[in-house]
Amino acid sequence: MGADDLLSEAEIADLLAAHPQWRRDGEVLRRSYEFADFRSAFGFMAHVALIAERLFHHPEWSNVYNKVELAVTSHDVGGLSARDRDFIERVDAIG
Repeated sequence: MGADDLLSEAEIADLLAAHPQWRRDGEVLRRSYEFADFRSAFGFMAHVALIAERLFHHPEWSNVYNKVELAVTSHDVGGLSARDRDFIERVDAIG
């Protein structure tokens, strides 16, 4: 499977089962994070930025003090792709 291949419904279901804190919103996967403080949230965002650059796959995100919201989809292929799965797996591995 190439990075630009769309995930099947079964693959999306498997991904969400393996990463239950992510939720589906149409063709977007979303997750909310809450940290002890702004410094911790910003450190997390720095790690995510490095992952995004390595994968050349950038999330939509927002940050308010200790909260970070992430959303991923593959706009260029019109849905959820293997790039989204790779991104989620690497972000969740941050711990």
